[in-house]
Amino acid sequence: MKPALFLLLATAASAQTAADLAFQKYDADQDGKVTPAELTQTSIFKRYDLNGDGHITLEETRSVMNGSETSSSMPTDLNQGRKLWQRLDQNKDGKLTRDEVPQSTVFARFDLNNDGVITQEEGKQVVQNALKPSDAGTPARSASSTSVFTSGSKVLKGTEHGIGRQIADVTFTDLTGGTHKLSEFKSAVIAMTSATCPVSKTYLHSLTKLDTYLREQNIALLLVNPFASETADEIKAQLTEAKITATYCHDQDKAFASALDAQTTTEVFLIDSKRTLIYRGALDDQYGIDYSHDAPRSTYLREAIVAMLAGRQPVITATAAPGCELDLPSKNLTQTAVTYHRDVARILQQNCVTCHRDNGIAPFALTDLDEVTDRAKVIKRVITEGTMPPWFAAPVAEGKENPWANDCSLSRRDKADLLDWLESANRPLGDPADAPAPLVFEDEWTIGKPDLIVQLPRPVSIKADGYMPYQFLTAQTTLTEDQWVSGYEIVPTDRTVVHHVIVNVHAKGGKVRDRDEGSSGYWAAYVPGNASQVYPAGFARKLHAGSTVSFQIHYTPSGKATQDQLRMGLLFAKEPPRYIVETIGVPKRKLSIPPGEANHLETHLQTVPSDLNVMAYMAHMHVRGKTFKYELITADGTETLLDIPRYDFNWQLRYDLAQPKVLPRGSQLKITAHFDNSPANQANPDPTQTVKWGSQTYDEMMIGYIETFRPLDAGAE
Repeated sequence: MKPALFLLLATAASAQTAADLAFQKYDADQDGKVTPAELTQTSIFKRYDLNGDGHITLEETRSVMNGSETSSSMPTDLNQGRKLWQRLDQNKDGKLTRDEVPQSTVFARFDLNNDGVITQEEGKQVVQNALKPSDAGTPARSASSTSVFTSGSKVLKGTEHGIGRQIADVTFTDLTGGTHKLSEFKSAVIAMTSATCPVSKTYLHSLTKLDTYLREQNIALLLVNPFASETADEIKAQLTEAKITATYCHDQDKAFASALDAQTTTEVFLIDSKRTLIYRGALDDQYGIDYSHDAPRSTYLREAIVAMLAGRQPVITATAAPGCELDLPSKNLTQTAVTYHRDVARILQQNCVTCHRDNGIAPFALTDLDEVTDRAKVIKRVITEGTMPPWFAAPVAEGKENPWANDCSLSRRDKADLLDWLESANRPLGDPADAPAPLVFEDEWTIGKPDLIVQLPRPVSIKADGYMPYQFLTAQTTLTEDQWVSGYEIVPTDRTVVHHVIVNVHAKGGKVRDRDEGSSGYWAAYVPGNASQVYPAGFARKLHAGSTVSFQIHYTPSGKATQDQLRMGLLFAKEPPRYIVETIGVPKRKLSIPPGEANHLETHLQTVPSDLNVMAYMAHMHVRGKTFKYELITADGTETLLDIPRYDFNWQLRYDLAQPKVLPRGSQLKITAHFDNSPANQANPDPTQTVKWGSQTYDEMMIGYIETFRPLDAGAE
């Protein structure tokens, strides 16, 4: 058999496997049928319910996902296979790249060693696995592969998570010192919570409304906080602000959480008067680790309460609950030589505590043992999936020089040592004398005292929950002469609600336009973890006398009504620079992303008009953004400038080059992006809509920002 036929066979096998996995995901009760309660998007349900009998079978799922064709559509002629390979292999190098095989699931299935190309031998191996009768054909993936993690409320099989069992009659102490037993509350909702977990804080407003609803139903609300590192003052301040008076247990030894086998800080448990577990999981699907919606689409807990009060079993009895994972006592027997004081504290100090510290931009600190222990499972998840430290550029191939000056990803050794310690039996502490000296951080401006501070003209009110449209405000500078800015820092007054900020400067008398994204670039930008920039000596941005500064701000409610009046501090160069810094935007405006499409491809080519000196790149899409790539096309071939195989809207990072890159005049810059407009994308506002270019989060954008510099001529402005 020729390689092309192996490709065709493996593609068919991959499609069937994907259909099987999709069916398993939605068939929550594993009865062999997907019902409207399990797949709530009506238009998607109708598409898959081919015979209109009110439920979806595995065969219907396979038929739709395979294009209503199965093996009968597969070419069996080897010549057809060769032609397909030749058509895909556009540069005729005998290998296939991601651009040549844009279907990400198919490409991932072939690229066994994750090196970014498919070889003929990998094609053969995939088919050999796929054709084994005892194997579904999914090859082993290396530990470095990019996994897909969901933060959403996935429906689970209830009986595998304790539904129907009796909860132990736990004895606990409330926040005022009173002692209680669970049995005294009769029917109750037990809600895990936290004063610092960002998802838990976002749900605080929902708990306030839940408390009122439960009182009307004569059902008790019990709040359980399993984090020993949180203080009574933090907790009491949170409850006072939210006006919650429900019974609260600070479960510092995690005894209550262990009795429930609680998994996260947002999980809720519904028990009846006999302490039978009726429902466990998410309160609803409004918030996740990396998304929020204006309102819930599925109100799991309330539906379960209605069913319980009517003497019925809920349709959905268990879901995953997105939040901070709980580190409960483990029976793990592994041992490690890694210690907290000598190794783990240093790794966290080098990679995490710049943000995860008291008064830092992160929602909780990681500067002492209690904090780290409480967050052990959270740390394990984020370093395993690669979301922390936040760095999303494709890994640099072994033996190649790292082109990035600000690569903050964990080294292999640090990642291995952290996981060894987190997964060990007793997490050895070691000798306190081995601990590193603490770092000292500036209280406010990390760039030093600014020469000029530009602040929003008024505070912006941010509501407690739901969705907020982008805000656009301007501030007038009082400069009487031009200045060269060698550095800037943007500091919100409430960091918890600021998602990102785009700043532009408008010359005196110029037109100030709201959300002019894409047609130009930006003057400054803020995302968590990328709030400041100080340019190398001899580089600066121009700030004209009498300029107006515009701020486009994306606020995300955090569970508490608040206000923000962010400021931008500027450093002035002592003398004119050698080079002027500018940011340009390369947009693809004509977007049309079909409803339900999980891997929609968009590309854009733009000719470079003159030699372009590049310092950094920053990709911008919204919540359907999935991948982004910059490429340079010259007479010598195609060069990848930046590959972001897993774009994250919550971390729109700037990728700074260690050495400037020249894009030569006449070459072409190509940007390529994939979008996920499917129901499986938990952040998707509406998978039934065709999505076009637009400024709001429910619209989409595709912009490749490029930070450039050019020599400062005598007449440059």
